[in-house]
Amino acid sequence: MADNLYNQKALYRTIWRWHFYAGLFSIPFVILLALTGAIYLFKPYYEHWQESQFHQLPVSGERLSANEQIQSAIDAVPDGKFLSYRLPQAENESVLVNVQGQESWQVFVNPYSGEITGKQESGLQLMNVVKTIHGELLLGTVGSILVELAACWAIVLIVTGLYLWWPRNAQGMAGIIYPRLRDGSRIFWRDIHAVTGIWISALALFLLVTGLPWALVWGAALKEVRSFELAPVQQGWTQSRAQEHQHWRAQASDVFDLAPDVLRTAEQLQLAPPVELSIASVHHMHDPQTHAHNSHYTWKASSQSANRPLRADVWIDGNGAVEKQSSFAEKKLLDKAIGVGIAAHEGSLFGWFNLVLGVLTCVGLILISVSGFIMWRRRKPETALGAPHAMPARIGFGVVAITLGLALFLPLLAISLVALLVIEFVLLRRVAGVSQWLGLSKQ
Repeated sequence: MADNLYNQKALYRTIWRWHFYAGLFSIPFVILLALTGAIYLFKPYYEHWQESQFHQLPVSGERLSANEQIQSAIDAVPDGKFLSYRLPQAENESVLVNVQGQESWQVFVNPYSGEITGKQESGLQLMNVVKTIHGELLLGTVGSILVELAACWAIVLIVTGLYLWWPRNAQGMAGIIYPRLRDGSRIFWRDIHAVTGIWISALALFLLVTGLPWALVWGAALKEVRSFELAPVQQGWTQSRAQEHQHWRAQASDVFDLAPDVLRTAEQLQLAPPVELSIASVHHMHDPQTHAHNSHYTWKASSQSANRPLRADVWIDGNGAVEKQSSFAEKKLLDKAIGVGIAAHEGSLFGWFNLVLGVLTCVGLILISVSGFIMWRRRKPETALGAPHAMPARIGFGVVAITLGLALFLPLLAISLVALLVIEFVLLRRVAGVSQWLGLSKQ
């Protein structure tokens, strides 16, 4: 009986230590990701407001041809090349043309006069900067790996937190389902941390898991798994910022011919907005009798709706005939699952309620991070890190299975676990002062 109680206490202490160290590493990242994620949820609303300054144009006379509008945009960017043309949604709206110069630019053109109503460098737009911070901390590949590692340890943080929260000999729901606000500061911060954690745990895990397809290591592994499909298909997700740019951006072109028939067909398709037209392919033909050179264009109309299940791609030939179509319904099951997950992650899957859930989850993550930090600072001894002391114990099958499962599911977590164990047993436990400070041995 005594051995059983000791093992239970030791297991609790071990999981508490994992929770402590996972929080110590991941809390700064969680706060930053929650802040940037909450801001990015409002991307469609912000961009609609930000672009409104380029709209509300006076409708006067005939519209210029699409080619003339595109040429005006290209002329506004030194060494500009055509990337894509966004279909306007109203008669008084500026046309958006994406142009590639030394950098990528968004150029807004008055479709009646050809006047440039505004232009902005794509990479410096607020939401693109926020997204880059959210995905890679403005540090490129190193930042992407750090974010993925933090996400892995945040999953460990939540799983261990659920174990620590699990009611044992509870008398009522106070401190479990709702916080005790008048029982002193220690109980207050403990309950804010634990109760908030249990209410948002499922949503937080969902956000962490649905963000993994963008991660460098996890996304690359998923791409390899996906490559075993018999027929190659175009995926609607990428695992790095560089590949995302390559995947979504059309190829820059010096030549273009957006014929009225192509434009008319694209408008009649009524794809979910915003819809971008880009050059899918150009075939150059030579007439041996007249020695004339003709170019045959195939255009791609792509819905860029934030709600990914609404997206579709349609290929249109130069005469306005539809060559082929690809919709969300035709995607593989894995791509559908990832697409739905990403849409929910970005707050776009089921309207305003999706956005509210996302914001509440981000606020909750910040709250449990701040409350966890406050609890640590209140308990931390001056001469130690404040980690719970280790208790040798026999680890049960369930804990081993969960640990192995997480390691298999999160390869970067497995690598970091091995590295930590090697550092702990080879180095840290052998230095008495460091061992005591980390709580690896009793003082």
